[in-house]
Amino acid sequence: MKRILLFPLLLLCLSSCVKEKSEAPALLDARHFDAVLDNKNIALYTLESGNGVYMQVTNFGGRVVSLFTPDRKGHYEDIVLGYEHINRYLYNNSERCLGPVVGRYANRIANGQFTLDGTTYQLPINNNGQTLHGGINGLDGVVWNVECLSKNEIRLSYLSPDGEEGFPGTVQYEMVYTLTPENEFKITYRAVTDKPTVINLSHHGVFNLKGEGNGTILDHELAIYADAITPVNEFLIPTGEYMPVEGTPFDFRTPHAIGLHIDDDDVQLKNGKGYDHNWVVSREADGRLRHVATLYEPVCGRVMEVWSDQPGIQFYSGNFFNGTVKGKSGKTLNHREGLALETQKFPDSPNHPNFPSTRLNPGETYTQTCIYKFSTK
Repeated sequence: MKRILLFPLLLLCLSSCVKEKSEAPALLDARHFDAVLDNKNIALYTLESGNGVYMQVTNFGGRVVSLFTPDRKGHYEDIVLGYEHINRYLYNNSERCLGPVVGRYANRIANGQFTLDGTTYQLPINNNGQTLHGGINGLDGVVWNVECLSKNEIRLSYLSPDGEEGFPGTVQYEMVYTLTPENEFKITYRAVTDKPTVINLSHHGVFNLKGEGNGTILDHELAIYADAITPVNEFLIPTGEYMPVEGTPFDFRTPHAIGLHIDDDDVQLKNGKGYDHNWVVSREADGRLRHVATLYEPVCGRVMEVWSDQPGIQFYSGNFFNGTVKGKSGKTLNHREGLALETQKFPDSPNHPNFPSTRLNPGETYTQTCIYKFSTK
């Protein structure tokens, strides 16, 4: 009699451990992204990994508009913040950097100035007296050419004229987004110039592994495999020093919840209004691909690994979201409900000779690879 009673219980237990079958996610309507800017067509493109990850990209700023991944039970959520209509990107300055490529210089340049070969260049000021993410109309604000498109890959290009946003040199960019069968979102960049310039590109996806608008990121567990940061002043400009993370709220070498120390009484946390700092993965731009960070959401089980060949990674904990903007799901984007992990060279490097160089000369090729790899546990 006991065996008859236990058998259904055993079946129930086994069924609860089996991953539920995933259903295809509800993608955004591509028609809402048909537009023309500067006589160039804007559109929305859908990529599939072939193994359960779906991504939608617009060639306006190379933005990742949606990124659907399953949780441990096979349920899909869109894990990047963004908008459902192209007009909200074209005519919105409050949350400009949701999902695009940023450059010609990602992050900040102090006072919008740097000197190269004896010439001082003045860039547009767009962030508390500094230049942020390439100026007023950086690479996130232009229409990229679609050179090639397949089921899992899109190849984009853009020609930046000499003097655009104050930067020297005509620069030809190529950027490729690939969804691999291993559920990696792989980004590769290439650039060449006709005169010396500085280049620092990054992807500015804003993630919430619970899904956009589904709550705080403070309970996400984060690991950053770096033993120092570049500390900043009150304008988020590096001081030029390297600060060890040992014994500070910036030590993520062992994974823990983002919220564990985010409100500690710490000068650097006050300057950033939370985490908005560059971690030093390497003090040399040696081009080696490294596993630099891991993000995990324990309730849904989603995992995102970050791999990069860049010397730094900027971790931004969504400190400036204030609930005044709604995302594509119709939910408000509240304080610390999204985060960015931006692989890059260091902020303000042209003004710090001890930082890895961001200089690009004629005859050289700028290259970068960044991978966001998705899984569950």
